[in-house]
Amino acid sequence: IKVRPFPMLQNPSLCSITLPLHIKTLRIDGYFMKVVVLYGEVSADAGMDEKDALVQVAAVSSALTDIGYTPIIIPLSLNFLPAIESLKKIQPSFVFNLVETLAGQGSLIHMAPSLLDYLGIPYTGAGTEAIFMTSNKVTAKKLFLAAGITTPPLFLPYKTLGNSFVEGTYIIKSVWEHASTWLDENSIISAGDMHSVHLATLAQQEKLGMECFAEKFIEGREFNLSLLAGEKGPEVLPPAEILFDDFPPGKSRVVDYRSKWVEDSFEYHHTPRTFDFVKKDDSLLLQLTDFARQCWDTFDLRGYARVDFRVDNAGLPWVLEVNTNPCLSPDGGFFAALERSGMSFTHAMERIIKDIKKGASGFKEPRV
Repeated sequence: IKVRPFPMLQNPSLCSITLPLHIKTLRIDGYFMKVVVLYGEVSADAGMDEKDALVQVAAVSSALTDIGYTPIIIPLSLNFLPAIESLKKIQPSFVFNLVETLAGQGSLIHMAPSLLDYLGIPYTGAGTEAIFMTSNKVTAKKLFLAAGITTPPLFLPYKTLGNSFVEGTYIIKSVWEHASTWLDENSIISAGDMHSVHLATLAQQEKLGMECFAEKFIEGREFNLSLLAGEKGPEVLPPAEILFDDFPPGKSRVVDYRSKWVEDSFEYHHTPRTFDFVKKDDSLLLQLTDFARQCWDTFDLRGYARVDFRVDNAGLPWVLEVNTNPCLSPDGGFFAALERSGMSFTHAMERIIKDIKKGASGFKEPRV
């Protein structure tokens, strides 16, 4: 994708940092087709995972301009008032919601759509309830199980959730943050009893300062399936597998923070994505596709999403999590799946926009 160079402006009422702001106006039947691109404010000392939001903002703004909209970029912080005042003044046709964190916290992701619901402004992607339920991994797992979707057993410190302990390997994850956030090889433990799992989980909670849980680690392969809204329901884009090339014996095969964001690391350069599979994988890929659609329906998703899987050594798939607003950067998995399918990024954005909640007040598509 070619990201057009937007004029650089700094408007204190809209931005706390200098960002590209496209200011061209487009009048269609007397109606200005203004769209707000909303993202979580990025601090100067933020990590690469948070700064990636700015790349997504540029890519989405460029595509919106190509479609015929006028994108206006607004960062959202825990101080809602400036954003509320700007949204009321702009009166956008809709908001393209790219908020993944607020104040660097994934646990607050649902506050953006909740605010837009309060203001009565239509927005792209999943609704407040779906975003809350999928971002809380414990809640999501309960709903997976209720829907008959296989997911690895989880354990919370000294809480019984109906899962029987099995000796083996466990992975300690944050309840709220994306799986790769704060995840490293130290997050994976071998446990011979439940008490050991509980102690490891509590230690990780104290270290990270956030609620954690333990999940049975699924040895095997890792897959990502992206979904895009269509007229006849969600389209599952070509499945992708993350390979663990040249990982030495004993090294955990997991996509952690280093795999995604530390460019000079071994993990970053040895976890390539592939869309090429052998014939014997056909039935597995069909199972993954069915599970991905089932996740979409279970959480009543809209616009776009991604479902992450592990497949054990017996060939059984396990759903890890559902991401309701996966990364839209040109080097991300969703963009790669679009390329593999032969679909342009701009066309995908059109489909996401068309899936905005029908009948939403103020929503109007451009005719260009």
